[in-house]
Amino acid sequence: MRILVRVKPGASRTAVGGRYDGPSGAALVVAVAARAVEGQATKAVLQAVAEALGVRRSAVTLVRGATSRDKLLEVAGSEAEIGPKLKQLLA
Repeated sequence: MRILVRVKPGASRTAVGGRYDGPSGAALVVAVAARAVEGQATKAVLQAVAEALGVRRSAVTLVRGATSRDKLLEVAGSEAEIGPKLKQLLA
């Protein structure tokens, strides 16, 4: 399952939840404390999304947007398991 994500690096704490309506469509908002330096924020985003969806970190991979605030992630698993959790996080 592919998920659009909007990243807010340098936040006071890590949080996953909320909706960002951008040009690519609705994206899940992920705030991370890590700075956008040398991929630190991207690594933190992958970890935060995995924890929020209840999957292992290795199940979440970056498809597009390594240096952008807008990222496309691939989450391994069935849509029946991930879909309801994602819907709840987007609300």
